[in-house]
Amino acid sequence: MIKLSPSILSADFAALGDNIRKVENAGAHYLHIDVMDGIFVPNISLGIPVIKSIRNVTDMTFDVHLMITKPERYIKAFVDAGADIINIHLEASEDIKGSLASIKSFNKRTGLTINPNTKVEEMYPYLENLDLALIMSVNPGFGGQSFITSTLKKIEKLANYVSKNNLVLDIEVDGGITLENVNDILNAGANVIVSGSSIFSSQDIEEAVKSFYDIFKNAKK
Repeated sequence: MIKLSPSILSADFAALGDNIRKVENAGAHYLHIDVMDGIFVPNISLGIPVIKSIRNVTDMTFDVHLMITKPERYIKAFVDAGADIINIHLEASEDIKGSLASIKSFNKRTGLTINPNTKVEEMYPYLENLDLALIMSVNPGFGGQSFITSTLKKIEKLANYVSKNNLVLDIEVDGGITLENVNDILNAGANVIVSGSSIFSSQDIEEAVKSFYDIFKNAKK
């Protein structure tokens, strides 16, 4: 199943609850929440108190993307805040297997992310422990960047490896995804699409979500 995970990094924070309700009403499956510490990436974004507060306004699946150094320090805190999927960066953790085991111990879904300059093969040792593998298609830290087209080969390579080895996990892609290029990403093998600016910067948020799902319905299964 193809799912949309709107990224609230591009939402209007003065009307965050309203923005979230709009994507939920339009049928989005996940809510993508980027957490940045200003160290692993050159930006600082929302944290645990914001996640706790928006947990009260929606039952959507919280797809929490930790762009923070040593994320293993905060797994329980994000569980307590309401995360459903906890996604750590391969480049940021000193104990990837231990971190994934910790996430599982709280009955939450595990995710692992790689940056554009990281080889997709570096994910392979961890795939059996993942519910979701995320390939960044921009350099993390800021919304509104253009999609890096060379990422398509990485998505395809990962999808082929997952299929060949009979693994069961979602392949998520994040960065620069629009209505114009999403088909290429789906055809490469992704089934969870993160989009921020194309949704929250549109004049009609609900219509933008529905437009993505119209494309998903006609995409190669």
